[in-house]
Amino acid sequence: MYHNSVGVVGTGYYLPSRILRNSDLEKLVDTSDEWIRARTGIRERRIVSEHEAASDLAVNAGAEAMKSAAVNPDEIDLVIVATLSPDMLFPSTACIVQHKLGLKRAFAFDIEAACSGFLFALSIAEQYITNGTCKTVLVIGAEVFSRIVDWQDRNTCVLFGDGAGAVILQKAETGSGIISIRLGSDGSGADLLKLPAGGSRLKTSHETIKDRQHFIKMNGKEIYKFATTAVVKAIKAALDEQTISSAEIDLLIPHQANIRIIECIAEKLKIPMGKVFVNLDKYGNTSSASIPIALCEALEQNRIKKGDIIVFVGFGAGLTWGTAIIKW
Repeated sequence: MYHNSVGVVGTGYYLPSRILRNSDLEKLVDTSDEWIRARTGIRERRIVSEHEAASDLAVNAGAEAMKSAAVNPDEIDLVIVATLSPDMLFPSTACIVQHKLGLKRAFAFDIEAACSGFLFALSIAEQYITNGTCKTVLVIGAEVFSRIVDWQDRNTCVLFGDGAGAVILQKAETGSGIISIRLGSDGSGADLLKLPAGGSRLKTSHETIKDRQHFIKMNGKEIYKFATTAVVKAIKAALDEQTISSAEIDLLIPHQANIRIIECIAEKLKIPMGKVFVNLDKYGNTSSASIPIALCEALEQNRIKKGDIIVFVGFGAGLTWGTAIIKW
């Protein structure tokens, strides 16, 4: 069952202190607390301060993960930051994090796979350790969505929040660690969730600013359909490949996008909600940060014990998706 033995040896997360409640959004757009909770399950989300950027959140989460794993800066070989809200287009946020944490031996890069980003980064890190290139890798998901959502669009601004989560990966003891990671992409759905302007396709101009093309655009209905069909098939394929039944899953940690999506996935997989970790009511959708933040809170709440089978599932823009099965 175990094609290698790479495991999580440390975790950390960071959330900005400012809380934006649904009642606050009622003053910005035509919405209500009841409407948001009924359709998304979100009550509140965290928002960065004026002076915080993705690297600041990532540094705090990374430092916590290093402390948790009891590793010092000279032991980190690689830093991967998954983000679609970097400090700037270049240099990579990971290089900024590497410098701020004093990881002088490490090489560093960003990856962008939207809300699946943490799982894509996890897969890359696993392979670097498996092939012997690295011994210790720091993987961080960090997002500052409050800077790229349209605060005039009630359909999207209610969904997202800011935060960062991190893990330290090393070789694990035999019989534990990552069992499998499966990833997928479908670029035919690229238009369903995007930030149109600011890249090489639509350069920044008076027109792109006036047309609000520098903010997230989303087709919610199609994203829901994708998440509750393609993603469920992907999870089933990952479990079948390892001859693991859904009944053997001790905890499912899904990307925290929408409670309706999470409940639908759990129902289709016949996993009781008692075995599904949910914290989007407090933080909203933090994209690549949502799974590592949820993992940290699940550990804090003693929802995970040694020997448990944990399943991560992420899905998002691209379209992208990923599933990871881990024996803790």
